[in-house]
Amino acid sequence: MPIQRLSVVVTRRLPEVVETRMKELFDVELRDTDAPMTRDELVAAMKRADVLVPTLTDKIDANMLAQAGDTLKLIANFGAGVDHIDVATARQRGILVSNTPGVVTDDTADMTMALILAVTRRIPEGLVVMQSGRWEGWSPTAYLGGRIGGKRLGILGMGRIGQAVARRARAFGMQIHYHNRRRLRPEIEGALEATYWESLDQMVSRVDVISVNCPHTPSTFHLLNARRLKLLKPSAVVVNTSRGEVIDENALTRMLRAGEIAGAGLDVFEGRSEINPRLRELPNVVLLPHMGSSTIEGRVEMGEKVLINIKTFADGHRPPDQVLPSML
Repeated sequence: MPIQRLSVVVTRRLPEVVETRMKELFDVELRDTDAPMTRDELVAAMKRADVLVPTLTDKIDANMLAQAGDTLKLIANFGAGVDHIDVATARQRGILVSNTPGVVTDDTADMTMALILAVTRRIPEGLVVMQSGRWEGWSPTAYLGGRIGGKRLGILGMGRIGQAVARRARAFGMQIHYHNRRRLRPEIEGALEATYWESLDQMVSRVDVISVNCPHTPSTFHLLNARRLKLLKPSAVVVNTSRGEVIDENALTRMLRAGEIAGAGLDVFEGRSEINPRLRELPNVVLLPHMGSSTIEGRVEMGEKVLINIKTFADGHRPPDQVLPSML
């Protein structure tokens, strides 16, 4: 008699190698289009699946979880962030949630440094001039940016990604400062030559570049609000490769337009795919379409973690990357 295989519904297109392996292991429904599922489609999927594999574009709230079928026992998220899933309600309903931590660390840290350089060295402005054919040759005073060596980098959130950013920034000669829920162990702090600030206000007022690398939780929503942004030096640069909700985007836009902040590099936005149109008009702002973890290697590794979490669950064990409300 054939072994009953788990019913798995995947909400977005995944790398082909990941989809193929899922097909081999589970009774899987793959997505024919890369468009996000609608709310009704998500609810329908949750009614018929044993396992749902969503991504950050899939908002799963308490009301939707209340409509889930009795068979849904695991939400195996494709991604590290789970702020789009009501983890507490899922746990109350006996549904496990897992994620893919650690996979995107180096890719996101690389993109953070790319944005720091792009803004401080005015790379997009140079690209526009070259692509438009308006370049008239080298000039001693044209497109002068700032040197990052010797500058103070303030890292907001010193987890895996924050520490990876610190290692890269040190190689560029930057001085590392950080604010975190918990201070790092002395040996880690010493290896990074990092200065800890218990007061975020005090750190923000002293750094030349601030990098947002903390997750979005109720406690980090608008952590960089209008009041804190006003503490920044006028020459400071803000970079965000974490979650858009951590920054008050309207306040940031106003200050950038007023010249109260020198520039910004943003890979994430408060409205997710809805970007403040006033940001697009600013030459000192670099906007990217959430590319921080966009490498072939990273996406495949994320898929492999999803597979391990589902397979471990199928074998009767808790997924290795289970997310608990207390972790958020």
